[in-house]
Amino acid sequence: MAAAPILSWEELSLQQGSGWLFRDLDLHIAPRDRLALIGRNGAGKTTLLRLISGEIEADRGKRSIQPGTRIVTLEQDPFFTGYETLMDFALHGKDAPSRHEVEAIAGQLGIDMNCAADSASGGERRRAALARALASDPDVLLLDEPTNHLDLAAIDWLEGWLQRYTGAFVVISHDRTFLDRLTKATLWLDRGSLRRKEIGFGGYEAWMEQVYAEEARAADKLDAKLKIEAHWLERGVTARRKRNQGRLEKLWEMRAQRAAMLNPQGAAKMKLAVDDVKTKSVIVADKVTKRFGDRTIIKDFSLRIQRGDRIGLVGANGSGKTTLLKLLTGELAPDGGTVTLAKTLHGVMIDQQRSLLAPEKRVRDVLAEGGDWIDVRGVRKHIQGYLKDFLFDPGLVDARIGTLSGGERSRLLLAREFARKSNLLVLDEPTNDLDLETLDLLQEVIADYDGTVLIVSHDRDFLDRTVTVTLGLDGSGKVDVIAGGYADWEKQRAKRIVKSPTSVRVERSRDIDAPPPLQQKKTKLSYKDQRDYDLLPGRIEELLAQIARDEDTLHDPALYARDPAKFAALTTAIDAARAEKDAAEERWLELAELVEG
Repeated sequence: MAAAPILSWEELSLQQGSGWLFRDLDLHIAPRDRLALIGRNGAGKTTLLRLISGEIEADRGKRSIQPGTRIVTLEQDPFFTGYETLMDFALHGKDAPSRHEVEAIAGQLGIDMNCAADSASGGERRRAALARALASDPDVLLLDEPTNHLDLAAIDWLEGWLQRYTGAFVVISHDRTFLDRLTKATLWLDRGSLRRKEIGFGGYEAWMEQVYAEEARAADKLDAKLKIEAHWLERGVTARRKRNQGRLEKLWEMRAQRAAMLNPQGAAKMKLAVDDVKTKSVIVADKVTKRFGDRTIIKDFSLRIQRGDRIGLVGANGSGKTTLLKLLTGELAPDGGTVTLAKTLHGVMIDQQRSLLAPEKRVRDVLAEGGDWIDVRGVRKHIQGYLKDFLFDPGLVDARIGTLSGGERSRLLLAREFARKSNLLVLDEPTNDLDLETLDLLQEVIADYDGTVLIVSHDRDFLDRTVTVTLGLDGSGKVDVIAGGYADWEKQRAKRIVKSPTSVRVERSRDIDAPPPLQQKKTKLSYKDQRDYDLLPGRIEELLAQIARDEDTLHDPALYARDPAKFAALTTAIDAARAEKDAAEERWLELAELVEG
């Protein structure tokens, strides 16, 4: 029997301008719900969270909440103005958490809450907001893009916290991997209506395709021309997904070719590979080293980047990603070694500073300087057709920038920058504030781009679908060069962790200050302890391989529609394997502390 909801909205309706943003929505949240809130930019996801929290009032509808229920919201852009330190921000308000609880969470996140609020970075502010929200002991947690500005270690920590969390949460996120791992049901906000399905995000896309197909069939039967035309975006998304399957196959082929070059079998093959690609090389780094003070950020790094490569840079904040990016683009000179750039290289930095868009300007002013035509990398296109390519209604050509949502402004900036002629694209966290359909579009544009792409991102799924080579930084100066995406880098790290499981916690929390382990005398283990100490690394490796296999199967977009029982079984198996892996790692670490200093 399902648990009674602790919060409900019935016939929720909200007007926006002269029309309705929502009309007659029903929403129920149970005590342990893990809900993904999905919808395009501008659909009203953030507004719906504010209605759930009670921050704003609806024009119509009935809100019911169990007495004593504590609702806490992690806003996408918290307001820090007026607070001297991050701790002042965390402790403000009548429902603020205790200082002790905030300090406990902040310590795990590795953030100094005494940092000045006005000079804190985006990552520091995000962690401070997280510390305040999580320390508040909520019954219902509302998360609006919680992974924005977080590095991989912090995202991994947040996933673990939410997996142990005993309350309910509703999350808006563009991070597919984050949603896959945490959510158990999906709320889909689409054209003013709200649908709910008792599947996690992993089954959402198959469900969406099914709904759109049913609507299209109904429209065809009714011969409703206007209704069919209203589906241009959804049909375009469906077609785009099908095209992207072919692009993914091409990406896997490119990765295989790149792997052969990065890991040549013998000197003869290495010579052939180097000779063959010399004319295609656009950036060549040879034994590059960079230091800041006494710290070596990059050490003895070498890589030949070819025309058409898609390079992803990953690692914790402060590990050196931005430094390496500047070295590869020639913005920063190395202290040792050389970086050689092709003379014909012409780069474009994708600018995500949507604040630079003047609100009084029109869309056509931004894209075409007020005209009707735009040059897209040397090809002349009508502005309305180009807008449609970027998932805009062509009728928005004369809309003021101030009327667009934050995500729509980011999408408009992408459209403007991708139109410029270039043979090198540099994207620094391009996925922030984008909805899932726009991420699919961005993947498509990158796949069709005939130049070289450098991407700094913490979005694991985006990297897996986009890059041919991953450069993984751990903060020690060493750079892993892996043919493939984030998952391939993670597998490589997992192999090293199995060989030396004591590095598990260091890998996960490198940016969190921790005291060095105490030196202990070696202790003789009991028979059972010795057996666990010897066998657990092998078991951890088996579990990692099992999780990787099951997740690969789960990523099949047609699996849920074809076999929902198998989808559910795989989800359960992955959760169980992760729990067993974590327990095995903890057990091994306890034993290692007994025998190692």
